[in-house]
Amino acid sequence: MSKIHVTDVVLRDAHQSLIATRMRTEDMLPICDKLDRVGYWSLEVWGGATFDACVRFLKEDPWERLRQLRQALPNTRLQMLLRGQNLLGYRHYADDVVEAFVAKAASNGIDVFRVFDALNDLRNIETAMRAVKKAGKHAQGTICYTTSPVHTEELFVKQALALRDMGADSIAIKDMAGLLTPYATYDLVSAIKSAVELPVFIHSHATAGIADQCQLKAVEAGAEHIDTAISSFAWGTSHPATESMVAAFRGTQWDTGLDLELLTEIADYFRDVRKRYHQFESEFAREDISVQINQVPGGMMSNLANQLKEQNALSRIREVFAEIPRVRKDLGYPPLVTPSSQIVGTQAVLNVLSGERYKSITNEVKRYLQGGYGQPPAPVNTELQTRAIGKEDIIDGRPADLLKPEMERLQRDIGELAKSDEDVLTFAMFPDIGRQFLEQRQAGTLEPEPLLPEPKSGRTVEEGIATEFVIDVHGETYQVAITGVGNKEEGKRRIYLTLDGMPEEVVFQPTNAYVAEGGSGARQKASRPGHVTTTMPGNIVEVLVKEGDQVEAGRAVLIAEAMKMETEIHATIGGKVKAIHVVKGDRVTPGEVLMEIEG
Repeated sequence: MSKIHVTDVVLRDAHQSLIATRMRTEDMLPICDKLDRVGYWSLEVWGGATFDACVRFLKEDPWERLRQLRQALPNTRLQMLLRGQNLLGYRHYADDVVEAFVAKAASNGIDVFRVFDALNDLRNIETAMRAVKKAGKHAQGTICYTTSPVHTEELFVKQALALRDMGADSIAIKDMAGLLTPYATYDLVSAIKSAVELPVFIHSHATAGIADQCQLKAVEAGAEHIDTAISSFAWGTSHPATESMVAAFRGTQWDTGLDLELLTEIADYFRDVRKRYHQFESEFAREDISVQINQVPGGMMSNLANQLKEQNALSRIREVFAEIPRVRKDLGYPPLVTPSSQIVGTQAVLNVLSGERYKSITNEVKRYLQGGYGQPPAPVNTELQTRAIGKEDIIDGRPADLLKPEMERLQRDIGELAKSDEDVLTFAMFPDIGRQFLEQRQAGTLEPEPLLPEPKSGRTVEEGIATEFVIDVHGETYQVAITGVGNKEEGKRRIYLTLDGMPEEVVFQPTNAYVAEGGSGARQKASRPGHVTTTMPGNIVEVLVKEGDQVEAGRAVLIAEAMKMETEIHATIGGKVKAIHVVKGDRVTPGEVLMEIEG
């Protein structure tokens, strides 16, 4: 038995799991020399949610991040997580987009592609796997581990065999929620190794507190590779600590050969880095054995907590956790990994907050039930399916077979804003925020969200310095920090509020009126049957009607995006659209009047 090989995920999955994917490239580059000297088998540096976070929040070009890391890490394989036909977005893309994306990722520096499908529908990774092989890179076929009545050891072995036949160079067992247990790991790895002569990688989150034990048993069963995170970004909903696993195998037949002193220096660096991102820490990123019950992955857990806190409903998070397994069963037991985790989680939140299950069904759930994401692992709830899609046809084949080539259209749509094929692909992943990013880059107005300093007491709001207040409301205490950041624009100024650790951005006007980022003006609270409102905070994606239109009760009049999922907002009564108080891009919160309908 040869030594165990280590992939460190500190530059991707670790900070995605613990600080909402907010680590900036400027905090990665200074430590790269030491990371490059460790002797890791690979470093996971790209993919997953990092692309989205770079464009949406950090205002960094994700392609430039990759190029900088490639230059700074010349001796180490760079690895990324790719969602098969979903790439790094939240829908299926045509084959030509998948092929172009993989080719550009390879030429910009990726050596190892961990390719998976959220439903384990292997038809959805065929194109990406072929593209990786064509680029001459390492194609890692991935099994998303989960538990359900239909997810058996035999099924996973069958998938491993199919991945081998697809040309996989290795097999990854991706335990995104921390559901593996030590002896189940041993049995699964043993079964796969007896059937497939390929290296096996174990990727297990420490959410349940037993991932290190799972890795130990996996190695004993024949796995050659483990994913770890440097200790300052380890444990909780992240991964076992690199140093701990190196020490565990030291002096054995599986000795990693890695230098603990060098790893300790790297850990010290990232310990200081993590302090800069304190505003994104979450109490729900700690170990919690309840993941074995609700199966909520760490990143999903912290996102749900943030979403509920935003609308003063954090006290209902346990209700949401209880609802998630029920929604998952209705949808045929999909593994909870992007994008299925968002699909299930957002619907669970809607079910709880609206007071009625499936009163509002997200567009993504409708698409899922129609087969738009692939074949669910088990039959779905037929009553829910009928309610969601009516008599529309079910897609039985590979969803991407229905998509026409897209690259030429995308190039036309983005036009001269795109200075490279990479820019076109950024636009393809996220049309709205991608276009906004490219426009701001061209105008020289890219401005990342602020990193709030440690709260300090004071009397005034100074540029970049937080002023802290303690407010008592009906016996409850709230800590509020206010930071004035950014330039004055058109008589407005951005003010950043942190309420109990949660950052919020508002726009301040001399009139003392606070308005949403879209600038639509302060909205009144819904008080009449004809007032259209939303049950979840989000952004308006589309306005489907105009003033003067006649609408029927229940008709979709707006589409909002929340938790990266789109949801229709319906007319509360039938009648004439009297007023519309939102435009595309506006930020909206529950209870506001978004539209008025006169019956």
